[in-house]
Amino acid sequence: MDTHQLNLFLTLSETLHFSQTGKILHMSPSAVSRAVQRIEEQVGEPLFRRDSRRVALTGAGRKFQEYARAALEQWDAFNEGLREDATRLSGELTVFCSVTAVYSVLAELLGPFRRSYPDIDITLHTGDQADAIDRLVADTDDIAITARPDHLPPALQFQTLAHSPLLFLYPATHCPVGSAVREAMETDAEPDWSNLPFIMSERGQARVQLDQWFADRKIKARFYAQVSGHEAIVSMVALGFGLGVVPELVLNFSPLRDRVSVLDVQPPLTPFAVGLCARRERLKDPLVQAFWTRKN
Repeated sequence: MDTHQLNLFLTLSETLHFSQTGKILHMSPSAVSRAVQRIEEQVGEPLFRRDSRRVALTGAGRKFQEYARAALEQWDAFNEGLREDATRLSGELTVFCSVTAVYSVLAELLGPFRRSYPDIDITLHTGDQADAIDRLVADTDDIAITARPDHLPPALQFQTLAHSPLLFLYPATHCPVGSAVREAMETDAEPDWSNLPFIMSERGQARVQLDQWFADRKIKARFYAQVSGHEAIVSMVALGFGLGVVPELVLNFSPLRDRVSVLDVQPPLTPFAVGLCARRERLKDPLVQAFWTRKN
């Protein structure tokens, strides 16, 4: 029995009038009558009582009415599911971010995104966040989670998700660097910056700000090491090799955060704007746009 027959039966069961049903379905009353007879033959029971004055459902007709409604509802749900499948986004999306950003930022984004777009596969590339802008410009990745640079290339668009202060760190352990900082703090004096070793980022927004900070104070920085990634800076400060500057976001998620201390430096460095970055032309891609807008 097809859906046209079920629909005809339900229409007649509601109007209880052959002529009215025929008008609704653009059929003659006799065609409606013949269709009902075929349905009753398939069911094996009369579904309507007919006399010269009225049409009424039989007991079998009321049961069949429930069946017909449920069957058509399931058919509609099935078709709606097919339409959703036909329009559902699928494919691969590449995302670049630092290891810290994986569990501090990306983890919160992926849950809602995967619920909304289960057929989009995420390919994750990790590395120094200072590489993010170059990778996007080179079209190596679709989206990056990174700090906003002072000068964002015109081809890129940035969406801020959070702000993270930049913190000066010194060793909490007993070592010459930590002792020198604590002695200065006890006398309310500034540390002798030019004689303290610094662990610096090789490049990136934190390095730009720290270089400017040194320049403004006319300090000739003493570098112990220049490293890739803020996580390495926390580790080397914790081991007592020098001072360092990292975003608070990195420190909060570091397993070594209890082995470093934060030095109150005034005025503070400008906080990081952390967020999503992508090429403007790539935002036309439905997959990239889906991640950019992120349905919750």
